[in-house]
Amino acid sequence: MEPTIGEYIVIKAKDQGVQVIGLTRGHDTRFHHTEKLDRNEVLICQFTDHTSAIKIRGKATVMTKYGTVETDQ
Repeated sequence: MEPTIGEYIVIKAKDQGVQVIGLTRGHDTRFHHTEKLDRNEVLICQFTDHTSAIKIRGKATVMTKYGTVETDQ
């Protein structure tokens, strides 16, 4: 598999107040960045040396090079 560093995902909010939370890489995983999206707003996220995971709360469409995922909330 290819390294995930530098890989992008696109998040499109389907409702008001969708939360996107970036989680750190390393020994202790912590929140390092949060965004709140309104309906139809789009956020382009990138995995980096500091970001190992992205958590999404709310109704959203997540698009990656692997496909599209719809949240169930």
